[in-house]
Order: sequence, then structure tokens, then C-alpha cells
Amino acid sequence: MLLIHVQRITPRVSYTFKQMCKRILGLDIDLTSKIEPFIAHDGPKLSYGRQPLGKELYFQSVDLLFEHGLNDVDVQVFDWEETKCFFDVKHADSALPFDIFAATFYLLTRYEEYLPHVKDNMGRFPATESIGYIHNFLQDPVIDIWAYKFKKVLLEKYPDLEFREKKFTIIPVFSVAQTFVYKNKGVLRSIGGGIRDLWKLQFDKLTDRIKVLIGLKRDPYDIFDFVIQLQKKKKRKAKALFGLGDYSKYEKNVGYNRPKHHTIIKHIADYIDVGLKVSYEAISDLSLLKKEKLRIENIVNRRLQYSLCSFFKIKLPEAYRNFIELEIGEDYSMGYPKKSGFRAGTCSPFMFYDLDYEVQTPLVVYSFCFASQGDREDINDLMSARKEISIYIDKVKKVNGVFIPVFSNTLFSDLQNEPFWRSILEFIWTTEDE
Repeated sequence: MLLIHVQRITPRVSYTFKQMCKRILGLDIDLTSKIEPFIAHDGPKLSYGRQPLGKELYFQSVDLLFEHGLNDVDVQVFDWEETKCFFDVKHADSALPFDIFAATFYLLTRYEEYLPHVKDNMGRFPATESIGYIHNFLQDPVIDIWAYKFKKVLLEKYPDLEFREKKFTIIPVFSVAQTFVYKNKGVLRSIGGGIRDLWKLQFDKLTDRIKVLIGLKRDPYDIFDFVIQLQKKKKRKAKALFGLGDYSKYEKNVGYNRPKHHTIIKHIADYIDVGLKVSYEAISDLSLLKKEKLRIENIVNRRLQYSLCSFFKIKLPEAYRNFIELEIGEDYSMGYPKKSGFRAGTCSPFMFYDLDYEVQTPLVVYSFCFASQGDREDINDLMSARKEISIYIDKVKKVNGVFIPVFSNTLFSDLQNEPFWRSILEFIWTTEDE
């Protein structure tokens, strides 16, 4: 047990120290704001504040974890050893040259996304607006890297401290915006699609469409038996998140109530975890979200636990508040659609902290570092895809984190020009855990 003295135990302090010490490092801690028991304690201890109390292990603080609400925070990023950091401190006795806990809180809470920023054409916070991208550390799980440097400092002072080691984990996630490309679309949509194929002289697509509709060929987007075979070879905590929103400008899936749609969702739910890809419209509309939640729950006969926002549009904090209101347990939207990297600076799951209410919530956020919906212009061959994914797997392995890639099911269909994606998925699936 590590005893930590702080000038005041705020919700921000409790949240940050628990994430850093307990969830990332597996270290039991106790927080105190009383000086006498801290001084009397003869076991491992440290202080966090403006000034050290004595000769103890000391980490200087900035003001962030003792503030309320949003303020104009000055973030100056600088190089430190082989990584980057910010919120530098000047006290000569501070064990680290920056406030590791304030920096961690800033990234985890997505503080910068609450501040004024330029949105993209879908109303999202763009990667290019983030300090991680601007200062070239988006590609690193800096919080986890910092945590292990913090661990090293602790062990130098207290070599008998015990840490429960986490294990490197892979969670492949499938975002299913369209379960079928041809099947179960209804007569009018099928006829319209056929006419469009003829108009564009896409005779191969027309032939495929007819074969699928008369039962001579599997629908190209129905790739789930391939996923199930991978799962049978090596069990993963994979997730398939199905879109069940009403047809709209953004949502093009088949009707949620079609029996064949139910059948395929139930089939894959026998092998991997199934959840909801929240429609674009339902991300900030609680009543629509309730409808979609009931739809997936009625299909799989279990409570909804996993979610992903369409187009990775996380409208903070409204979207996450709605998930919490409906008791959704885990979200997999935290990442950028076309830029690989760690949006929240970490590859470890963390609880969502509501900055407006100053409270840790029950929603667990899983941050992905790689996504492909078939629109990645920077990846167009097997070598470039495998190289990038291998780099991220290695980064996450070094800190015993969770590697989460997100793929559209359409990537693995024979309609795509990138047949290498199946071999990429097999490569990820068969990567050894350590």
C-alpha cells in the first residue's frame, strides 16, 4: 500500500491517482490530506502538492487537479527522455520535471475537446486540433509510458512495492453500418440498385446482385463466418457493433426488424460480444438511442453493454451522458477515423470523467488506435497496413495495454479492392499475447 498526501482530496485527484496507480500499474494506494498520519507512516509514501512536507518522495503539482470547471489552461509541450510531456514544474526536489497527474487528467478527460475548437464537416473534433497531433505524440500511449516511468521512480525508493501486472490484450472491433449489400433491402431498393448498376455499366455488380438475391451466392458484406472461424482458432474479446438506426442520409442498413437481420446478429452473438453502433442521429438524441438500445436487446435477449458512435462522432459530454443514463457499460468510439494514434493518450481502459459535474462516471471508455472503414488514403497495400499495425501492437505491448483496431465489415468483402484486409485481420488475430 502506497500512502499519498495531497493538500485536498478532490474528485479530480481521486480519479487520476486511481487510474494511474490502480488501473494501469496495479498498485494499491490510500489518499490522505492529514499531515500527522502521513508523517507517522513508516511504509511507502509520497506527497503531491506545491511544496514537499519533508524529505519524502515528492511530486510537485500545478493547479489543475484542485480547480473546478474549465479554465484557460496553458499547455507547453516539451521533450523528456524519449517521450513528450507538459505542465512542467520547477521545484528542485520534485521527482519528475512535470506534473504527471495533471497531464494525465487533461488527456483522459478530453479537456481540450470542451474548449473552443474548429470542427470538421461532420461536427467532430478533428485529430489535427489535438495537442497530440500538433506536438507529434498522438502516435504514443504517453500516459502509459509516463506510468511506467513513475513506477521506476517508486521502485528506486521502495523496491519492495508490489504491483499487479496487467496483460497485453487485443480486442478487434467490427463496425457494421451495413450488414448486407444486396440482401433484405426490399423490392424497391433492390430494383433501384439494379437500375443503378446498369446505368453505370457495372455488369459484374449486377450479376453478383442477382446471384445473391436468388440464393446462389453469399452476400459480400456477410463476412461473419470468416470472423467466427478466427474466433474458433483463437479466442479474442472481439466486438461486433451493429447499426440498427432508421434509414436516413447517414444510416443505410437494412431494416432492423427483418428476420434475416436478426438471424445473423444472433448467430455472431453466439461467438463474440455484440453491441450497438449508435446511429448518427441517436448520438445526441436520448429518445432515439432508447429505441435502438431496445432493438439490439430484443434481438440478442441481453442487456446492451457495448457501444460505438457512428463515424466516431463523440459529442462530449452529451453522448456519454446518454450512454450512462441508459446504463451502457463500455464505449469504443474514442479515436480518430483517419488518423491512427491514441486520442486520449492511453491504451488502457478508463472511466469517463464528466468535467461539468466534476464526477467519475461508470462508463468505461476503450480507446482504439487504428481504424479503417475503407477510406484510409494513406494505406493502400498489405505492407503499409501490416507495418503500421505492427508498430502500434509493439507500442501497446511495451506497456501491457489493450490494442484495439476498428474495422468496417465491408473491408473484408470481395467488392473491395483491398483483399489484403483479411490477411491483416488474421495477422492481428494470431498475434501472441504476452
